Amino acid sequence: MRTLKSALLAGAMTLAGMTATGSAARAENGQKPQYGGSLEIGTVYVTLTALSWDPADFNWKLNHDTGMFYEQLFAGDLSKSKKAGGPYNFVPDAWLPTDAIRGELIEKWEWKQDPLRVEMKVRKGVTFPEKPGVMKKREFTSDDIVFTFNRLNKSPKRLLGYFDHVEKVEAPDSHTVVFYMKHYFAEWDYQFGWGYYSAIHPKEVVDAGATNWKNVNGTGPFMLTDFISGNSNTYTKNPDYWGREMIGGQEYKLPFVDKVTYRTIKDEATYVTALRTGKLDMLENIRWQNVESLKKSAPQLKWNRWLNQSGTFMAMRVDVDGPFKDIRVRRALNYAVNKQEIVTAYYNGNAELFAYPQHPDYAGYFEPLDKQPASVQELFKYDPAKAKKLLAEAGYPKGFTTKVQVCSCNADHMDLLPLVAGYLEQVGVKLELQPMEYGAFLSAMSSRTMTPAYFMNNGHTNPITTIRKSFGTGQMWNPSGWSDPAFDKKIDEVYREPDEAKRQKMLREMTTEIIDKAPYIWLPIPYNYAAWWPWVKNYDGELRAGAVRPAPIYARIWVDQEMKKKMGF
Repeated sequence: MRTLKSALLAGAMTLAGMTATGSAARAENGQKPQYGGSLEIGTVYVTLTALSWDPADFNWKLNHDTGMFYEQLFAGDLSKSKKAGGPYNFVPDAWLPTDAIRGELIEKWEWKQDPLRVEMKVRKGVTFPEKPGVMKKREFTSDDIVFTFNRLNKSPKRLLGYFDHVEKVEAPDSHTVVFYMKHYFAEWDYQFGWGYYSAIHPKEVVDAGATNWKNVNGTGPFMLTDFISGNSNTYTKNPDYWGREMIGGQEYKLPFVDKVTYRTIKDEATYVTALRTGKLDMLENIRWQNVESLKKSAPQLKWNRWLNQSGTFMAMRVDVDGPFKDIRVRRALNYAVNKQEIVTAYYNGNAELFAYPQHPDYAGYFEPLDKQPASVQELFKYDPAKAKKLLAEAGYPKGFTTKVQVCSCNADHMDLLPLVAGYLEQVGVKLELQPMEYGAFLSAMSSRTMTPAYFMNNGHTNPITTIRKSFGTGQMWNPSGWSDPAFDKKIDEVYREPDEAKRQKMLREMTTEIIDKAPYIWLPIPYNYAAWWPWVKNYDGELRAGAVRPAPIYARIWVDQEMKKKMGF
């Protein structure tokens, strides 16, 4: 049996060695990196403007927007990318395999016992650049880590129980920080290391007003120099950035480009046209419907197909009185939707019937549908007769009417939900559709004022969090309001288990259990596409090097400006 001590020692040995500053990339076709130029990017979240600049707001999208200037303790090790000859695609929204984590603001770290703690050595030579009216240029120290942790831990917006495994954080000296743990916690490195809520920010920014984009300032490769809500985020090179990269046996200072602009474009036809005409250098999220026409009109584009990192479903609230409290109703609605037809006819085969709440990328955690018990498999088989029978047994022989909210920001959902409604109407269940702008849509869930049905995407995140955040009692991202003390206890046991193989088995069983109880209408997961022009170098469709954080990827891209000119752009 593997003991806690042996697991911690193995983890310390594995992680302490991961101190490289980045990936050891190969020069593309022998071409040396170039400095200068700019990148215009339609990101994965091209339709969504920045939602917050303050890490204490615990906003899920914050790393995407602030990760260009706020760094974290750890980041994805891009030397393990498929582009560099490694095994990983760096597409998952918030999952880094244990052997694909490197130190970012931390150079090395080690688990120790009695008391249980993680001792970290802070990277030297890292500075905050000068920000007029906010702060002078100064060295980054361990005190900044302690300040950030304590501020986030005291935030009234903190997620329920998020840092409860940490006893305290101390800085014995300016380049050492120690996390004292109450107990072993399997996501210790994710939750305040490279996760959604771990952006290290200085006290000076908080004093000036961390919610104001004009005040933000971090140690990262870029600085935010302009923000127009609903239009763009503009980042310019940080001349004081510490990062270096080995390419073709030579070390280069990062970043390569002078400017990166995130474009916010809500209309799908507009952002697809922007890519085709070269107004965008990269577009990371393209629906399959647009791929064929783009390949014909812009054959020089380079492509990567990736399976959506968010589950698509209609949540059925079990925390309010109504038909969805009855498992027979919930299972009936699953039988009523022809999911295979959605894969073949709606998505034209560009989807997986079963890929949520665990993602197929999560090796060891994901168990395919054909390995699931019969009671789970039948939820994905179209059987309207059985649906009607179960509805009658539950007291709804003529069906019922319910309201469902959907975000107008998601073109796929705006097309898909009416199709789902059509299937349900065949068994007597009528949906009243309520499209909402993203801010109001998200607020409805966070305030628990949403309709009895709620149609959404929810990120897979990582193997444990996909279960905890979606089905743990009181969690914000739990739209069905699922609450089961026995299931909560299993979640806690997973977090305390140091043996990953055992955690994998536990999570496979828990995933099967929650699918079987059908708090959602489980829907197919579509494939999306990323495309970029060939002048974008040192890139192969990678999307994240941490929780929804692309900054380390963008910092390593260079632009072949001569090629761009020759191609007429």
